[in-house]
Amino acid sequence: MIEIDGSHGEGGGQLVRNAAALAAVTGKPARVSNIRAKRPNPGLAAQHVAGLRALAAVSGAEIEGLQPGSRQIVVKPGKLRGGDHSFDIGTAGSVTLALQACLPAALLAPQPTGLRFVGGTDVKWSPPIDYFRFVFLPLLARMGGRVDVDVRKRGYYPRGGGEIHVKVTPVGGFRPLVVEPPGTLKRVRGIAHAANLPPEVAQRMRQAATRQFVAIAEAKIEEQSLGNAQAIGPGGAVVLWTEHENTVLGADALAEKEAPAEEVGAQAGQEMIADLRAHASLDLHASDQVLIYGALAKGESRFSAREVTSHALTTMWLIEAFLDVRFETVQVGGRVQFRVMPAQ
Repeated sequence: MIEIDGSHGEGGGQLVRNAAALAAVTGKPARVSNIRAKRPNPGLAAQHVAGLRALAAVSGAEIEGLQPGSRQIVVKPGKLRGGDHSFDIGTAGSVTLALQACLPAALLAPQPTGLRFVGGTDVKWSPPIDYFRFVFLPLLARMGGRVDVDVRKRGYYPRGGGEIHVKVTPVGGFRPLVVEPPGTLKRVRGIAHAANLPPEVAQRMRQAATRQFVAIAEAKIEEQSLGNAQAIGPGGAVVLWTEHENTVLGADALAEKEAPAEEVGAQAGQEMIADLRAHASLDLHASDQVLIYGALAKGESRFSAREVTSHALTTMWLIEAFLDVRFETVQVGGRVQFRVMPAQ
């Protein structure tokens, strides 16, 4: 039984999701204690429970302690199986975080997996669904993963109600991710969307984001104004991604009541420009999200980011508890180069 301290390092929900996913795909039982101990509301939240239930469904694992507020879980791996499953988080909890929990097992399962999640598609402290679709999934595709996401309806805090349908095609194994250096920047793409808000909100977000790239790169940002048929409640986001020769960089910002639309668009643009100036090959969020897949790949992965985040440090520590893999980070100019070196 692998014992994991859920309060280690960043100590959040990502540690719990990753620990359970690693237990499921490696076949090594694990106990995670002190779950989210440093948070104002310790223990599992609804979105963590939904993600772990999805993992149990596609992996055949038995997970003890699976209820809101639980501060300990025990994962007893089973036989990976895939299949079709539906999960309603019941709150505006993030559908992308719930999906992240079960994705490694779904990709390595012997048959295709179909998933339906209901919850928040564009909410705080999680990847917006457009970031997941246009940044993370293209990177995962470079590693051999094929995942198709259909957004049926968007949902925001506090009501949730967004709905996505996901199809996961099995892979025999993962390829290493080699995107260092990033190569030539071709253009910036993006989506600025606002739901059940005045149409000019999306326009103002798009214009503000586009202005950040004047004299830097061509920027083609799509503007979407959505109504009740496409979204539950008011909300919105700006998600940007690059078309590089070798990689994809992403950035995002959520529309909020207290934030003018111009600030939202500018925030996303400035975040991306910081990565471009550092000559990074992955943005900060992707640099920790790809680590599990790199550790499971056959061969060495190489990429760079502006810095090593607390999420990345925690994830590397966790992976080493399950897999024979080495990580190396080296500061080079304004970025940190990562090497993920699984045992051959």
